[in-house]
Amino acid sequence: MAIIVEHEKRRKEILEKALTVFVDDGFENATFQKIADRCGITRTILYLYFKNKKEIFRYSIKQFLLNAEDNMNAISTDKTLNSTGKIKKMFFEIFKELEENRQFLFVIMNYLLYLARREVEPEKRVRRRTIKFRFFLTSLMIEGIKAGEIKKVNVKIAGNYLYYFLEDAIFQLVVLKRKNLNELREAVVFAIDQLTAKASS
Repeated sequence: MAIIVEHEKRRKEILEKALTVFVDDGFENATFQKIADRCGITRTILYLYFKNKKEIFRYSIKQFLLNAEDNMNAISTDKTLNSTGKIKKMFFEIFKELEENRQFLFVIMNYLLYLARREVEPEKRVRRRTIKFRFFLTSLMIEGIKAGEIKKVNVKIAGNYLYYFLEDAIFQLVVLKRKNLNELREAVVFAIDQLTAKASS
């Protein structure tokens, strides 16, 4: 058991240092050797933990998304909040995570541009990675409609409408280099309030 814990701890350390290589050099120019050098280990030892740089990168994304999914799951089962409160809190928590992981977002954007240059369609990958968020969002909207908190709307269209705030958040942090997403938080609250404005009338 101690060996497994130590192995996972070492993997986490490698991921943290690998991220700095991706940030400095971009996904395309980062190499397995550069990651090994940054970690202070040989390529042979690095191979004990990861097969290649793609696996390191994908594992980083997986860990980030798993943490986000745990937060969304906790919010969706919170009995102290109604459905609109859950949706707002979900966005606020995600925005906070994005603000705290700006460098990681930069690397992801760099990777998507790398895929686009190679004529690999990045949209499918993005949709696959964000499907859980869309699921939670849709489920909470349906819950709100059934409870009479949200007016009857086309859930798919309304879900897409709200989902675009997530894409906008990444654009603002990475491309526009905004320091925070406070204005976007206000916009999310306004948008959700518009969905609930006529629910009780």
